[in-house]
Amino acid sequence: MSSIDVTDIAALARGCAILGTGGGGDVRTGSLAAVRAVREYGEVPLVELADLPEDALVVPLSGIGAPTVSHEMIHSEEEPKRIAEEVERLFGRPPTAIMSSEIGGANGVAPVAWAAQLGLPLLDADGMGRAFPEVQMVSMYVAGLPANLVIMSDVAGNVVTIRPVDGLWSERLARAVCVASGSHALMADYVLTAARARGAVIEGTVTRALDVGRATEGAPDPLRALQDRLGAVRLITGKLTDVERRTTGGFVRGTATVEGTGDDRGRSLALELQNENLVAVENGRVRAMVPDLITVVDTETAAAVQTESLRYGQRVTVLAWPCDPLWRTPKGLETAGPRAFGYELDYVPVEELTAHG
Repeated sequence: MSSIDVTDIAALARGCAILGTGGGGDVRTGSLAAVRAVREYGEVPLVELADLPEDALVVPLSGIGAPTVSHEMIHSEEEPKRIAEEVERLFGRPPTAIMSSEIGGANGVAPVAWAAQLGLPLLDADGMGRAFPEVQMVSMYVAGLPANLVIMSDVAGNVVTIRPVDGLWSERLARAVCVASGSHALMADYVLTAARARGAVIEGTVTRALDVGRATEGAPDPLRALQDRLGAVRLITGKLTDVERRTTGGFVRGTATVEGTGDDRGRSLALELQNENLVAVENGRVRAMVPDLITVVDTETAAAVQTESLRYGQRVTVLAWPCDPLWRTPKGLETAGPRAFGYELDYVPVEELTAHG
């Protein structure tokens, strides 16, 4: 068993931002909350599933809503406490561990704060291996676990318990509650025992985020160091010349265009967004697509640029790399492949799309 202390949070945040593919919320607010909570309550034990008894209750937590709203509507300490109390009321026993629902973005680093506040360990796992915008887009759903419980709490103090009939209904109902709460709330879904979590969650992702975040520390060429650590392909290096973005229905949607510079001068890459970067297209040719990961980073520092922070004139590089194999299964592609987002595209792995440059 290891633990996460204040000195780990910056690296964790950098890694979560990269794995967030533009979404999951801005890591700055999650980092501040994590640092404050760890200083107040102590470092957070990082446990593996093998460390937990079979009947241990694991509570996946995440913020749900539009990342643009999370800048101004910050989670309070009461939200995770209210959810933990509701879990204990429903199950007759308290939670054993907290898990990030998605390792990407603030939803990867903020669980450190929630675990510290609740005095619980953090599970070295998540439900995505990245970030996705919809509630049913988690490994537990792909594994066939019933999505029969969602607990939500907002900054106003409301607690809502939903008993959806399936994963798609969990998204519809949770999104409606989220919008009513101002397009931002804290959510627990797929509360499950350690026994049921085995094979249904993606293990080792907190460690992975820490590793990715540390890749650029002291590196003479941060971009190359990050690309090598991820096993990523560079789609383009250039300047953001157009950003069209809107917040609607609890999501950030839009398109961003990167015009190539240097060796990429004369090229143009368009990114389709729904909280996360979903599809990269160059001159009508798809270069990468969901569920593979597409991340925009600052060309000099290799720091991730979230979709809500994209601005005209930024000098950026777009990287893409393969997703967890779970997402390439038929159920994984049905859940979070390009057609799940309305794109009439048959999934092709990024390594095939970029094999010939």
